[in-house]
Order: sequence, then C-alpha cells, then structure tokens
Amino acid sequence: MTIKSLTEWNDFLLHCPDAHLLQSGPWGELKSNFGWEPVRLIYEDQHNRWGTQILFRKLPLGITFAYLPKGPLLSNHGEKTQQTFPDDSFWSEVDRLCRKKRAVFLKIEPDVNVPFASWQAGEVPIGFSSSSQTIQPPRTIVIDLRASEEEILARMKQKTRYNIRLASKKGVTVRSSDDIAAFYSLMEVTGKRDQFGIHSLTYYQKAFDLFYPTGNCVLLAAESAGQQIAGMMAFAAGRRAWYLYGASASLHRELMPTYLLQWEAIRWARSKGCWQYDLYGVPDHDQEYLEANFKDRSDGLWGIYRFKRGFGGQVVRSAGPWDRVYNALLYRFYLQWTARSSSEE
Repeated sequence: MTIKSLTEWNDFLLHCPDAHLLQSGPWGELKSNFGWEPVRLIYEDQHNRWGTQILFRKLPLGITFAYLPKGPLLSNHGEKTQQTFPDDSFWSEVDRLCRKKRAVFLKIEPDVNVPFASWQAGEVPIGFSSSSQTIQPPRTIVIDLRASEEEILARMKQKTRYNIRLASKKGVTVRSSDDIAAFYSLMEVTGKRDQFGIHSLTYYQKAFDLFYPTGNCVLLAAESAGQQIAGMMAFAAGRRAWYLYGASASLHRELMPTYLLQWEAIRWARSKGCWQYDLYGVPDHDQEYLEANFKDRSDGLWGIYRFKRGFGGQVVRSAGPWDRVYNALLYRFYLQWTARSSSEE
C-alpha cells in the first residue's frame, strides 16, 4: 500500500463512479483547512485495487483520532471481483499508518451503497468492534433519478408536489448564486430557530470554492419579491448527489420555498448525470417506525424527516459504525467520556 498525492487519488476515483462525496479529494482538502489531515492510500493485489481517504485529527499528548468516512473504495478498473470487504492484508497496511500517526483508534462508517456481506449478516468484521458513536447520520433517504421528471414527481407525496407548485404560483423563484455571506446569514437564523449547530462562514465559503469550479457544487437561492428567503447547497460526485446544507428565513415560510429548492436541486443533479440524490440524514429507525411516529415527534431529526419523506425516496441505512482499536486504555477513557456526555444531554 502506498500513500498517494491528491492528483493520484483523483485519478483513482475515476474508476470509482459510486464513491461517496466524503471520499473525494476536495472533501479531504476541505477538512484539511479545519484541523484534519487527509491521507490517501491505495492497495493493490493480483485481483483488486482498494483505496481509502483517512482523516486524522490531532489530540493532546501527541495522539490522534483516525476517521474513515464512507469507505474504503473498490476500483472497478480491471478484473471483476465478488469481494465486498478488504481482507486482512489491506487492514494491516491501514494499521501500520494509524500506529505511525499514533491513533488511539480508527472509526469507520462504510458507505451505504457498498454491499458489505458481514454487515448484511448482522455481524461486525473481525478486527473491529461495534460502536454506538456516529459522526455521519447512519440513516438517510435516497431518491432514484433514473426516470423522467414526471415520474420522479409522481413518486412524491401529493402534499409535496402541491407545495412545489404552490411556491411557483406564489412567485417564488430559484436561481444559482455565489453569495455565501447571504446564505450564511440564513444559516444563522435557521440554526438559532431550529436549535442546531452550524459551520462557520469560512467553512461554507471554502466548501464552495473547492467544489464549485469543477461543477460539483450548486448554491441555490429562493427569492420572493427580490428578497432571498431560503437557500441550500448541494454537491455531486460521480453518479451521486447530496443535499448537505439548507436554510430559510423565519418570514414567508408559508410560500414553501424549501420545497421548490429541493426540486431544483434534484433537477440540477439529473443534469449532472447523477443516478441518485441523497437527502442526507433522518432519525435512525426503520421505515415502519418512522412512518408510525413522525406525526407526533418534532425533536432531533424528526421534523426533517417529515419534510424529506415527501420527496419519494427510499430509507436506507449505512453499515457500522465500527472501531478498530490501537490503544485499549485510552479507548476505554473515550468510551467513558462519550457515555457521560450522552447521559448529560
């Protein structure tokens, strides 16, 4: 296994059309501006080429936390394979890197679209331990874009279609924008109103600057009477697109601008040739439980689920999270700290 440059990693990703956004080169560069060090590895044997982008975060006393989001990746270049998870030789090389970086443990959150056989059997791969601590939302809603606009609309809930059309009838317009400051102002309003944390202005600007020049990011602004009342950022990589950040003003919410924004983002993703649009993040329950309880719940991600369910996607859950431990003592301290933090919330 060899450490690869950003250019070499981007070349590898050309053979991974279903790679997740969080394994993309620009995402690693984004995180490198905010306290993380991305390291990109490629491992080759006689049959396969596996790759992974691991993020390292420095902690006190010279130790680090290692995080592997939505990977590893199997290149489809060359011979076909039925293998669904790297073997021990791959993980031995990952271990060598993590120990060199003095990682206490490696957290891996595999990609939902990778059919890990061990996860499907309800088991944790050898060498890993199951974890209850997630970084990315494990459950999401994915919309299949391999249909006409009319078919995609027909799969939506009737109320969602109505709200999309209502926004247009009420004069809401959606346009592409590059005004990150205006978007951030809306994020501040939304975060305070709905009680969730947001990134800094610099973070959103850097994300836009890294992805927009390649056509893999769009900032959409919804306006009424010349005033911006909602906004969102969507990203694309290969055959997939993701809705990551959205905001709305507290006034004029009755005009339903966020519904029209999502529809325009779906249309943008289709124009990029994407097969899937990921709405990214709903409560971590199976669909039967979600449908039975969403009308009575508004805490956490429940309000977001009520909105996202209307767009006609499929609820899916990712594998993991799994931890690979290198320092058992410090890892126990980490588990105790997270358990205490959870009990205090």
